Amino acid sequence: METVLLDDLKMYQNEILSRENVRLRTANSILCRYKYPVLTKEHIPLMWRYDFDTERNPFMEERIGVNAVMNSGAIKLNGKYYLMVRVEGVDRKSYFAIAESDSPVDNFHFWDYPILMPENGVEDTNMYDARLTQHEDGWIYVVFCAERKDKNCLPGDLSSAVAFAGIARTKDLKSWERLPDLKSVHQQRNVVLHPEFVDGKYALYTRPQDGFIDAGSGGGIGWALVDDICHAEVKEEKIINSRHYHTIKEVKNGEGPHPIKTEKGWLHLAHGVRGCAAGLRYVLYMYVTDLKDPTHIIAEPAGYFMAPEGEERIGDVSNVLFSNGWIEDNGKVFIYYASSDTRMHVAESTVDRLLDYCFHTPADGYRSIESVRHIYDLIDRNKHFLSMFQEDK
Repeated sequence: METVLLDDLKMYQNEILSRENVRLRTANSILCRYKYPVLTKEHIPLMWRYDFDTERNPFMEERIGVNAVMNSGAIKLNGKYYLMVRVEGVDRKSYFAIAESDSPVDNFHFWDYPILMPENGVEDTNMYDARLTQHEDGWIYVVFCAERKDKNCLPGDLSSAVAFAGIARTKDLKSWERLPDLKSVHQQRNVVLHPEFVDGKYALYTRPQDGFIDAGSGGGIGWALVDDICHAEVKEEKIINSRHYHTIKEVKNGEGPHPIKTEKGWLHLAHGVRGCAAGLRYVLYMYVTDLKDPTHIIAEPAGYFMAPEGEERIGDVSNVLFSNGWIEDNGKVFIYYASSDTRMHVAESTVDRLLDYCFHTPADGYRSIESVRHIYDLIDRNKHFLSMFQEDK
């Protein structure tokens, strides 16, 4: 077996890091995908994975392996684009790392070191799925899942876990202050901080769950106001975006990144989960809430906005799209999403296109006959338009 040379590893990685991404043709005029993932495990710095000392590592073997790069928060600061990525090692432990670029679609490079996220007096078995919010109070917050073993599980049960919403804040994405976990009577695995105060309080999008995996009685995406983010506690919680039978979000749903403020309302990106013969299928969907009352939905198209396509369908956990980061940039929207818990992609749209999609796509009628009626309405409108067009000619 031929020994791998460090120079060959560097050359291969530099090709990936410097590769220009290619915009693909869109099939629906709502968004466009890009040909190459923006981040994969091959992007992880060689210094994190290999021992360069040839005496200790004569065969240049990988010492600390990476399984996947996925589920990143996203933010633009001082003209640069930053992704706070979930990196999962081959040991199944996840950690956060920052990748930056001058471009929103390619040439992302990881910083020299991953984030050594502080603990807050309780040991975290796993940390992942960071939601970044630049809040009007001046801080950048990250809310993430802090996973721990269930202390109440039966002897010999090495799978049961409990999910907490971990909270930290920073000014520069380098120095992190860990705050106490969100207090809640439910498990909270997907929590997102709203970027503005509401009635003078911090606002959270929650996802109450009875268990670590199953939503149970949890009804969907919740809303809670918090007096003090440094001692955050869910005292009252209401569901603002519900799960529903025989839809793309019948098993569970959760907020993705924090919503984007537009002239017509708060633009939301979320994930929905349903069961199928292949297991759980994760897709992305959108909705809009009122500017003055962010709990009031004013538009929600039926079905998914994005679903796995082509190679996106295959990976560590197949048939999954997940997003917890997007960036609005002068009217453009860059959506960072992971496919099959394996790699990070980017899709591009605009605020205007996404709002048009949300407000002019029919809502779910929850029955097959209603879906057909929407098609009839569209056909009749098109026939009327074509007849008017022919008369004008």
